[in-house]
Parts: sequence; structure tokens; C-alpha cells
Amino acid sequence: MNRCFRVLVFSRSLSTCTHLRSARIAQVIDGKKVASSIRQTLKEDVERERSRNSSFQPFLAIVQVGNREDSNVYVRNKVKAAEQVGMKAEHIRLPNTATQADIVNKLEELNNDSTVNGMLLQLPLDTTAQVDSGLCTQAIHPMKDVDGLHTDNAGKLAHGELTHCIVPCTPRGCLELIKHTGVEVAGKRAVVIGRSKIVGSPMSSLLMWNHATVTTCHSKTKNLAEVCSEADILVAAVGKPMLVKADWVKPGAVVIDCGINSVDGRLVGDVDFNSVRHVASWITPVPGGEHFSVHMECTHWTYTGNGDFMHLFVIQKICALLSYVLHDTISSRQTDYGKLCFLT
Repeated sequence: MNRCFRVLVFSRSLSTCTHLRSARIAQVIDGKKVASSIRQTLKEDVERERSRNSSFQPFLAIVQVGNREDSNVYVRNKVKAAEQVGMKAEHIRLPNTATQADIVNKLEELNNDSTVNGMLLQLPLDTTAQVDSGLCTQAIHPMKDVDGLHTDNAGKLAHGELTHCIVPCTPRGCLELIKHTGVEVAGKRAVVIGRSKIVGSPMSSLLMWNHATVTTCHSKTKNLAEVCSEADILVAAVGKPMLVKADWVKPGAVVIDCGINSVDGRLVGDVDFNSVRHVASWITPVPGGEHFSVHMECTHWTYTGNGDFMHLFVIQKICALLSYVLHDTISSRQTDYGKLCFLT
């Protein structure tokens, strides 16, 4: 009896040890480190071109309607990021009474200003007038569309013309994070949860044209967990708090969480970080990680980079513009354009 008990205890101990040896803890992707590296590269590229042409001055115009504090902070960070790499950035503010005609007229004015290389319209619009933000973003010339929201840019991305379009910053940043892990995208099975114009759809196109086999999931997708469990690369961009659980994830997968959701006064992503980190090989960090005042601190993280993602995404906006400006300026010379695009 005593011998049987000892055998049972030994068996359970051996099983426990085996489980601990096989346990996996994902490496957390350091977006801030990636952003810092890109920032330095862009700064050096601008300095190099300015040494050849003293008048070289990339110029970013940021149009803001109204006075939302979260937008104010975000714009300040865009201006700061631009200045850090040697660019000129101007914050153009319109009153909260601005009509659609007022906004479009200002955008057309900037389209026609040859000194302005790129521009963006800060969203959401803070105006008392009835304004269609989609029509406003369409008024931005595609070659100056830093956010990559114009249908010309979206269409070229869908067709794989990656070096002839501006890619929205969030999927652009996600791809850079995936590449930072050292995982080869080509040939991998990728699943993107979400099909928004800003993140999900362009993310799917970007992965496909980087030679992954891509499935885009949405609200009508059947057997969502099963589909996700087949992914080598899983991108969650659907806005559902902690939707993705550990049993949705293929062991060793790279998991990118674009979600920012408020739950009981704290920020969480679309991925259940604490469970998924024991299955994935690489994972982006949970937003925030501590309790916040939902009213201000939630937007503070989103718009200032209290999480690693936004450090990278703001830089990607600047990178998108600079890659175009530098390409146009030195197209007659050989240049490592791929280094600027992060798409090759």
C-alpha cells in the first residue's frame, strides 16, 4: 500500500516536471525599441539628403477641427515626432463651427501648396456642423495622404503596388513588429480578425503581398476560434475585450493585438494576454497594465504612446511621408528605398 502510494506520488511529480519543462512563455514585442530604431534611421536619412541639398525640408501639415484634448495631445506628439527626425510640422486648427466646405477648402489649399509634402486630417472631427469625415479625407491628394485613407492608396495596396502607395500606419507598424520577431512572413498562415478600412483590411492586404496565406475574419465568420487556431500569425483588430483566448491560438504563433478597450476602469486588448502568453511565441503587450481614469487616462494612453504601439505608429506616419519625399527627391540616384518603406 505504502509502495503504491510512493509510485503514484513519483508518477505525478514526473508529470508535473514534464509539464513545467514544456511550458511556454511568449516573448513580449518591444514596440518602443523598434520605433526608436526607425526614428534614428529616418533622422540619418534626412540629414544625409540635407547634406546634399541644403534646401531639403520635408513638411507635414496636420489639420485639426475643434479642441478635443485627446486630439490636442496626439497632434503635439506627431509634431514632436516629425521634428525629432528633422522635419517641419505645422498644426493647423479650425474652429468647432467649421463646415464641410470649410474643411475641404483648407485641405484643397494645402493640396495646392507645393511646400507641403504630406498632410493628415485629425480624427474624430470635433465640430457642431454635419460633416462627412470620409468625404473630407477623400479631399486630400493621394500623394499627400499620410494616413493612407484615400481610395487611390487603398486600391493600390489591394493590388499589391506597395511602393506606389501610402499604407495606413497601424498595419504598417504591425508588419514591422512581426518582422522584428525574426519570423519569416512568407509562406505563413495568417489570420486577421477585423476588416476595418483603417486596420483590418489593409493588414490583410499587407500580409498577403508579403506572401502570407491570409484569412480575414469578421462578425459573420463561422467557427472563429477554429480558424484562429490555424494561424502562424494572428492579428486581432476587432474591438472586443479579451476575445482571443489561449485555446484560440496555435502553439508558437505570433500574436499582434491592436485592440484598445476599457473594462472596469482599465485598458485591455482584444487578446487575453495572461492566458495567450503561455501559448504564443511572441505577443504584443497588454495596453496600460494598470487602472486608469477612463475619462482622461484612457485617451492619454491611446494618443500619447503610454503603450508601446503608439510610439511605433506615430513614427510610421512620419516614415510614410518621408519614404515618399525621399523617393521623389532622389529617384534619379540609387537608394535603399526598401529600408524606408519597410515593405520589401
